[in-house]
Amino acid sequence: MLLAMAVELCLLLLLFCGSTISEVQPIYKPPPGTLDFGFVPARTYDTGAYHEPGPIGILFKIVHAFLYLVQPNSFPQDLIRKLAQQKFGNTQSDYQKPENVVLTLQAIYYEIGFIVCAALGLLFILLLPLVGLCFCMCRCCDNCGGEMHQRQKKNADCQRSCFATFLFVASLIISVGVLCAYAANQHLTSQIRGAKKLVNSNFKDLKIFLNDTPAQIDYLVSQYNTTKDKALSDLNNVGPLLGSRVQEQLGKEVRPALDAALTMAGAIRETKEALENVSVSVEVLQEGTERLHANLTDVKMHLSNTLNDSACSAVQAASTCNIIRNSLSQLNINANFTGLPGVSSQLAKVNEVLKVDLSSLVQKGYAAFNDTPDLVVNQTRNILSDIKNVLESIGANISSFTKTLPVQKILADLTVYLTQSEAYVQDYFPVVEQYDFYRWLGCLILCCMVVLILIFYYLGLLCGTCGYDKHASPTTRGCISNTGGNFLMAGAGFSFLFSWLLMIVVVLTFVTGGNVEKLVCEPFEDKTLFKVLDTPYLLNQHWKNYLSGILFKNPNINLTFEKVYSDCKENKGIYTSLHLENLFNVNEFLNISMYTEDVALKIEHIQINLSKIILLDEIGKENLLNFSSSGIDGINFSAYLTEINKSVTKVDLLSFANDLEARADQLPKGALENALKGHANNIRMIHNQQVVPLEQAMKYVKARSTLNQSIRLLKRTSSELMVKVKNVVSAVNAAQLLINNNASQVIVQETKKFMDTVIGYFEQYVEWVTESIAMEVAACKPIANVIDTAVDIFLCSYVTDSVNTFWFGLGGSSMFLIPAIIFAVKLSKYYRRMDTEDVYDDMENGNNGYHKEHLYGIHNPVITSSVEQW
Repeated sequence: MLLAMAVELCLLLLLFCGSTISEVQPIYKPPPGTLDFGFVPARTYDTGAYHEPGPIGILFKIVHAFLYLVQPNSFPQDLIRKLAQQKFGNTQSDYQKPENVVLTLQAIYYEIGFIVCAALGLLFILLLPLVGLCFCMCRCCDNCGGEMHQRQKKNADCQRSCFATFLFVASLIISVGVLCAYAANQHLTSQIRGAKKLVNSNFKDLKIFLNDTPAQIDYLVSQYNTTKDKALSDLNNVGPLLGSRVQEQLGKEVRPALDAALTMAGAIRETKEALENVSVSVEVLQEGTERLHANLTDVKMHLSNTLNDSACSAVQAASTCNIIRNSLSQLNINANFTGLPGVSSQLAKVNEVLKVDLSSLVQKGYAAFNDTPDLVVNQTRNILSDIKNVLESIGANISSFTKTLPVQKILADLTVYLTQSEAYVQDYFPVVEQYDFYRWLGCLILCCMVVLILIFYYLGLLCGTCGYDKHASPTTRGCISNTGGNFLMAGAGFSFLFSWLLMIVVVLTFVTGGNVEKLVCEPFEDKTLFKVLDTPYLLNQHWKNYLSGILFKNPNINLTFEKVYSDCKENKGIYTSLHLENLFNVNEFLNISMYTEDVALKIEHIQINLSKIILLDEIGKENLLNFSSSGIDGINFSAYLTEINKSVTKVDLLSFANDLEARADQLPKGALENALKGHANNIRMIHNQQVVPLEQAMKYVKARSTLNQSIRLLKRTSSELMVKVKNVVSAVNAAQLLINNNASQVIVQETKKFMDTVIGYFEQYVEWVTESIAMEVAACKPIANVIDTAVDIFLCSYVTDSVNTFWFGLGGSSMFLIPAIIFAVKLSKYYRRMDTEDVYDDMENGNNGYHKEHLYGIHNPVITSSVEQW
């Protein structure tokens, strides 16, 4: 009943649920930003469809092992299918058909273990009362041990001990069996009493299932706002998004062109600075070298005059004076900056070029290009307004459709049905408990029958063992020993009275419980039972798939019990589990493809005109061309670099002065020597005061360094200057041409990407809804729990395992009553007081083994020979 109610409940809910979902065919799109729809609200189900039997589980496993010995065959799928599909009529001829005979034999072969065991039980039921009746009649005739006479034997003590031991062992085994039966009986009762909590838990889960499903559907519908808000956010930011994409694509050519123009503007400024540095540095260096040149010329003139003195005509000084005279040409400057060509004309042209602020013109081009997002916003206002209206209409349609659904009526009907079912179960449960009490009481009575027999046996063993006196003769045994023997005979008598009744219960419960375990519980556990139920045309000869025929009136849909149960066991959505897409078309509502087509068409109509963007006007381009013809490429850079790399003087003045002074020392003492040494000192002074500053003073060092750097910079700048400028102008023209003529193609491409991103949000929503419906909405775990509760827990774990353990224990006890009867009857002969006994005289005194009445005074009319009757 619970299962049928759960299935009907799920069908009604999913009929409503499926009417609020749609899906579209996915098409290739660039991956949009991932939307976070959160988690579908769902509460945890309380029912744990698993039963742990506890310590008694060991007995259950033993019983399962015994049933496997009785029935080791696997579940007969084919046999059950054939039996279910085979038609058996009411006439005997139908059963005599060959195919029916074969099926019957196959069924018998499968049940052979149960049949043999049941036959042995029936034999026990029939024979044991008959044997007991014959035994009783036989003893009444003083046969079968009924005569109160015992023959004395030398091994009597050994026999008595063996019989007592065997009876005690048999009683122990019977005790274990009855304890197992009692434990199983108590376990079944306690589980049935506790089943109410489990049933309530299942009803609670069904209520959660019922109450949460509409909330989950509302959550799915409400998450459309997340999609809409994200789409509206992108549309409201169409400038930064679409405009930036267009700008990024155009910028691949525009920005390098503007960067090159801006770099060239910087090069013009650097060229001006370099030219100015060259002009200033050359003036500084020319000033220093001209003063040095004048001083060296003056020293050289005076030194020449000195060498023309008559003293140099003397033989001792002539050669020295000639050497000095020949070295006078070295007294001259080496780096002559005076002869370098000027750069004033180039500087004038560059200054003329700089009258136009090229950097400002380029920055205007940057600014115009960076205004692309604003142009996009301004030119798409009308279309974006239409798109927003479409999005709002989708949300309005969702709201209006959900309001038209009879949600409240469906929920009310399902709630009433669930409440009535729960009330019915609650009302019926006391009846179940009452009948279970009758069952418990009946089983307890059966156990008490066995316990009563055991009490007689244990009392008999206790009294017989404690009261037995080995020195007493059979006719003189004590009262306690005699009572023990009577107890044993009473136990044997009650065994004959009760054993057949016990075995009837054992056989009935064995056949029923064993077959339920083998044909229901085990195949349910490995899902083989579902495979049988899913057999085509089994439950209905006209339907290939019974479940789909019941639900959808279309038996050709591949919907199986096994798949539904497995999906619900994994807590998947009932929409997926029952393939409810075959019951209604969820694409009719929220047809996202229709709306996305409208959105796509409107986005495709976006027209953006960027022709107003001017990267660099004609003045700027002309300015660049003027710079290329400024003439800096005509500067003699090698001349400058050559002079820069030269030393200040041709010869080291200190070395020259030292050499001159050394030459003077070679001359005779006199005015000539002193005059030459004076010139040497003057040369040293010129070196210290002029050469050293030119080489080390910051002013000249900086001038030389600045001149070197500036010349090299100008050299690099002037290298293929015309080509570089033309390339910059060409790049700017090409970028401008792209904006004016080809920007529309880029805009179309980027607009398509933007459209795909916006539509991708809707497809994410649909994909998320589809996944949620399949896995989370109306998760049908409660249905699987109801099935598990009804079959696996209640029928198999509670009832079948307990019943099987009961007959296993009670049957074992009943079977061991047979040897217990034999040992009890045998043993009672040794404990009970006999009426007569065998007496033997000592052979040495002439006794021949016959009874001597005058010697013993015991009335014994019957002289027993070597044969004793039992």
